[in-house]
Parts: sequence; C-alpha cells; structure tokens
Amino acid sequence: MSSAGGVWKALERGKEAGCQVIQLFTKNNNRWGGADINPEDAEKFKQAASETGVIPSASHSAYLINLASANPLTLDKSIPAFIDEIDRADILGIPNLIFHPGSHGGAGEEIGIQKIVASLDIITAERPKAKVKIVLETTAGQGNAIGYKFEHLAEIMAKCESPDRFGVCLDTCHIFAAGYDISNKEGYKKTFDSFKKIIGFNLLRAIHLNDSKKECGSNVDRHEHIGKGKIGIEGFRLLVNDGRLKDIPMILETPKGPDMKEDKINLALLRKLAGV
Repeated sequence: MSSAGGVWKALERGKEAGCQVIQLFTKNNNRWGGADINPEDAEKFKQAASETGVIPSASHSAYLINLASANPLTLDKSIPAFIDEIDRADILGIPNLIFHPGSHGGAGEEIGIQKIVASLDIITAERPKAKVKIVLETTAGQGNAIGYKFEHLAEIMAKCESPDRFGVCLDTCHIFAAGYDISNKEGYKKTFDSFKKIIGFNLLRAIHLNDSKKECGSNVDRHEHIGKGKIGIEGFRLLVNDGRLKDIPMILETPKGPDMKEDKINLALLRKLAGV
C-alpha cells in the first residue's frame, strides 16, 4: 500500500481494499533518504492501525539499497540507508523489514554473499536493540541477484553474527521464475519440502503472493495478477490451504491503479480459493 500523503494513509488504503495486513514503504522507494518520521506521524500511524484493524505487518526497504555491491560508494550509501529503514520501522512498530539481498554486480555469488554478511553484521551491531526482524526476500535470479536459491538465504543467515535477527520472505513469482515450480501439487510439495529442510518454516515471516508473467526457470521478475500468469490457480489454491502457512502474512504486489480495483479482485479470488 502507498504511503503517499502520510504513512498512516497506507492503513486507510488497506482498509478500503479489504486487507487484513499490509506492506508499505515508509519513504520514497527510489531515493536514498526520506523525511524523518516525527512522533506525531508515528502516533497517527498507530491510531490508524487501531481504528482500521489493519495490521502493518511489514515495510519494504528502498530499491537502491544493495548490500552485496562491488562498488564501495554504493555500499557506503546502502548501509546507513538500511539502518535508517530499521529506525523507521521501529518508530512505527512494524515487525518486519523486507529487503532484496543484493546484486553482486559480476563479482560472483560467493563474494556477493560475503559482502551481504559483512554489511548485515555492521548494521546489526549499529542497532543491537532494534525490534524489527530483518527479512531476506527470495529473488528471481535476474541479472546478478543473490537469493534465487534457498541455500543463499540459509548461508547468509547462518554466517551472520546475530542469526536470530533474521527471517525470510518467500515471493511466489520470484521462486517460480527461479525454477521452483509451485504450479502443481508435485512441484509444490517438492518446493516446500526443500524450503523446510534448507531454511525452516520457523524463519518464514511473510509471503508475497504474485503470479508470474514468465515461465518457470526464466529468472525474469514480472508480477502478474493471481491466476492470470504461469503459476495459475492451482498453485495459489495449494498455498492458501497449506496449514503450515495459516499464520503467515500474505501480501499482494500485483499491478494496480489508484482505485485498487485489482487488489479487491485478487483478494476476493484468494479468499474464495481458501474457502473464506
């Protein structure tokens, strides 16, 4: 949900769309910095959460942040920008901060993972008492992105000095594009058996529900409306009826206009599939 006009507006928009939970950017997602969140704004946000009943389950970091960057100038900007994202989430009482692990820029996955671990160790040391969970999102593997294998995320968390500070967000479009075929019962079972073994459901903090415009294994990140893409209805039927996931916040990141008509359609379909 957009936070244009004030972060609390995201909750009001979520209520209008019929959401139980939302994800938001706490600042412009394509800028390094943003205006500080003052105590009055934070109070409005918490009051809106109470009045609407909508849970602000996650914020998402700005897209410019790259904790795996081979460019030291980018890293010098990314680390303080990420610390600012943590501060913003904590001020608002948001429990999860979701981010893309990063792109190694051609330096190789091993070096990229090392840089992510080093960056996260600096960040957690700078904010040892932060309450927000730092949540690594699965990626499609487009370009030089890290995180398209469950093993990448598991390795990053295991190598960090404070592994208890982290969790995982699973994006359905991303994992499908990365080669995890969740469009049918057999592929779904294989994928989540693998997830359980490599990462574990105890570390799953959020799920992004997005169909995929591109084929399984394409490594192309293109979100589509639920049931309109290559994953299809069956994959989402399996997911919303999986008892292991019943308490995990599920977030739509599908294309939409200002009236949120598309969100309402996607939510209605998902709830129908879940029998609610």
